Amino acid sequence: MSLFLNRSLKPYIFLCPFEESSYARKMILNRPHKLNDLTYEMGKGKAFCAGGDVVGMLLSVINGHWSFGARFYKKQLTLDYLIATSTKPLVSLINGIVMGGGAGLSMNSMFELSLRTVFAMPEGQMGLFPDVGASYFLSRLSGSFGEYLGLTGARLDGSEMLACGLATHFVLSKVLFSEIILRSSLLENALSEVASSDALTISRVISGFSSKISLKKDNHQQMFLKGTVEEILSTLENEVVNGDNKWIVYAISSMKSASPTSLKIFLKLRRRTKELKDCLIQDYTIVCHLIRRTLNLDFVEGSRAKLFEKDKQPKWEPSKLELVSDEMVDQYFQKVDDADWEYLQLPERANIAKIWQSKL
Repeated sequence: MSLFLNRSLKPYIFLCPFEESSYARKMILNRPHKLNDLTYEMGKGKAFCAGGDVVGMLLSVINGHWSFGARFYKKQLTLDYLIATSTKPLVSLINGIVMGGGAGLSMNSMFELSLRTVFAMPEGQMGLFPDVGASYFLSRLSGSFGEYLGLTGARLDGSEMLACGLATHFVLSKVLFSEIILRSSLLENALSEVASSDALTISRVISGFSSKISLKKDNHQQMFLKGTVEEILSTLENEVVNGDNKWIVYAISSMKSASPTSLKIFLKLRRRTKELKDCLIQDYTIVCHLIRRTLNLDFVEGSRAKLFEKDKQPKWEPSKLELVSDEMVDQYFQKVDDADWEYLQLPERANIAKIWQSKL
């Protein structure tokens, strides 16, 4: 059994440290000063993982080395695939921020334990799109909740992750983390002593630490069943006129501030019925187009506005949804026109089916 953790360790370690017991191996994400953004070398802290190192990738792109970003991304997606198809039970203890690449690590685990968590897929705000297999794991959620999360970048807390099916268990942080013995947790210790790889046995151990939640059914995601991004946005705008719904106001604002191209790329991805392997291969192709900057410059512009100059006023091109044609979107799904480029090659492994079950 393997555990993904994020907690403070001393001394500071540059590479992801491992801890092992007779029955379990722990991998600790340890890049706290960058919210555990994924790099070839890692660090720890208040976030589980806030995604890939967009700044590092962008700097390599600007300096003319887009293939460096592509190589890193290839390794990241391959890791996500190996996690999803691992025959060993893998438990992700998600405490803090989990976005982007962090979702790719954790959502494909056999067990996801959500704690004091903030989950979101806000990539559209930077000219990217919800990737790392998001079009697969979001498509497993009930109704059109996956479209809602991917198009708006809406944030969920731990109990909401459990309710919609993104987490298998919810554990209060005060139950999990102990300050007594090297901040090791009661649950970590319990899992480390499980002498079996049987999923049911592990689930029973986790359930002993799980917290109950009160659920409130909310059908707002039904508005995202419309066929196009334009129709979804129009439905939201019509609805907000009829009532004071804060979540609708947020959804409209978020969608209008995101890259129009990114929104349409995500919806096309989400509406395709594919296995995880197909999703990851397609993610790689689209990202290579984005970082190569031959179709548009939204990734560079979004990163400028959000991460560098931080004026939060990106100038997208095209600037409006109606200016992004289906033919333009289709280009991102085609082979990259580069002699050295090839599609992502993933090893042949049995796909371990994961069942997401909404509790709403």
